[in-house]
Amino acid sequence: QVQLVESGGGLVQAGGSLRLSCAASGRIFSVNTVGWHRQAPGKEREFVASITWGVGTTFYADSVKGRFTISRDNAKNTVYLQMNSLNPEDTAVYYCVARKVLTWGAMDKYDYSGQGTQVTVSS
Repeated sequence: QVQLVESGGGLVQAGGSLRLSCAASGRIFSVNTVGWHRQAPGKEREFVASITWGVGTTFYADSVKGRFTISRDNAKNTVYLQMNSLNPEDTAVYYCVARKVLTWGAMDKYDYSGQGTQVTVSS
């Protein structure tokens, strides 16, 4: 099993920034791709960004490309999501997800998920 714990969510004004963190523990060696999903009220969960654990290849949803940056610190077993130029449409619960399969592109499937952290962007 792999445990994922998110932190860093909160309330921010439009145009502001937040950095989310995801601390991974457990059988991390079984994971090859890590990423972020989000779910806004009344909407389905959607892919945001992903990064391969080894090489660090990244992929982003069109809606966040150029504003969000995903990165990882292998030594700390931690994945980050730097979110800039936030707008109210980014309001959602953000989930850290991990997948055993090496994935390039949108990581729509996952094997593990954290409990989520709330991000609220006020206009």
